[in-house]
Amino acid sequence: MKIIEKYNLSEQNIDRIIEMAWEDRTPFDAIQNQFGLPEGDVIKLMKNQMKLSSWKRWRARVQGRSTKHRQLRSEEVGRFRCSRQKQISYNNLSKRK
Repeated sequence: MKIIEKYNLSEQNIDRIIEMAWEDRTPFDAIQNQFGLPEGDVIKLMKNQMKLSSWKRWRARVQGRSTKHRQLRSEEVGRFRCSRQKQISYNNLSKRK
């Protein structure tokens, strides 16, 4: 079963997941909390939706990156929302202050 069908993802949700996965400060936990996709399924979705060269570049970039994994983050990185988060309207969860 494809990831898109398994999680019933719309095009807007797919675009948002890809955007969140590219953001350095957004951990995989945030994607899982919002869309229900664990890290492994995010990786599969990215591989399915991107050109191979782009996917390889993304994987090299996020693999082992401490900001993408909450347990590896330092105390200084306390948030997982990007500075543009309020401008993005396709979130499943309501905005909280």
